[in-house]
Amino acid sequence: MATVQNLLNSKPAKPIIQFRQRHGLQSLEVMEKANISALLIKEGEKIVGIFTERDYARKGELKGRSAKDTLIKDIMTEEMVTVTTEMSVDQCIGLMLKYSIRHLPVVEKGHLIGLISMRDVVEVILSNKEDTIKSLENYILVRTSRDRIS
Repeated sequence: MATVQNLLNSKPAKPIIQFRQRHGLQSLEVMEKANISALLIKEGEKIVGIFTERDYARKGELKGRSAKDTLIKDIMTEEMVTVTTEMSVDQCIGLMLKYSIRHLPVVEKGHLIGLISMRDVVEVILSNKEDTIKSLENYILVRTSRDRIS
């Protein structure tokens, strides 16, 4: 069973985008430039929340707020669900479904070491399923060949 560590090892090395609390428009510009849908929000060296496109849509636009006049702290998600490297990918998908979230910060001994997305998790799950299918197909071929020889 794949773990978060396996997932992190298989991902291309990309920096985790962390952003100091500012206005929503600046955050959206950073997200657009980096082609990402979430930012971890820092206060000093501490991660204090996550800001996603969903946060902006639901807590900003739908509430009539302007991105240039809205502070990130007013629309970010402060209570984050985090995972460790030992957790399984299946546990991650369970958390994402339970809490209706798409991003999980990976934390070890109080330090942020990664960020995984729903896309990352789904890719690993699909890859594992494809490997299982190939193994079963090979098993069937070997068994069929043996039966023909016998």
